[in-house]
Amino acid sequence: MGLAVLAPLLVWLVADPVLGHRLRIVNGEQTLDIGAVAVVLAALLAALAGWGLLVVLERFWLRRARALWTGVAVAVLALSLLPLTGDGMDGGTRTALALMHLAVAALLIVGLRTKDAATATRSAPSTPRPTAPEGDGPARQSHGPG
Repeated sequence: MGLAVLAPLLVWLVADPVLGHRLRIVNGEQTLDIGAVAVVLAALLAALAGWGLLVVLERFWLRRARALWTGVAVAVLALSLLPLTGDGMDGGTRTALALMHLAVAALLIVGLRTKDAATATRSAPSTPRPTAPEGDGPARQSHGPG
């Protein structure tokens, strides 16, 4: 989950300080500058929401939790990209934001699904094979005096 918060920050670092492209959205006379704190908080919120939903789904729909969660995560990703099709930002800002959204989604979807699968495998109780008590097996049976 930490990588899902770090990845968009790295995209922001490359776009804003390194390349010198200020990420901003203009709506009429209002301008929203997208800074590092906003990027980290948005990614952290998305990661916590995704993790929380997965926990709830595992609690109530254990068999289908991962599949259902993945479907919801992909739908949320698609919806999160819709505002990027509107006006108010240049191509560089649009590209950087799209990369941030995709990075967070990819890392969360892969990371939480993998962690979920590993946890399920580790926590699955191993059932020992029944063993016959010593001397009761077919090779040890006595067929009378002999």
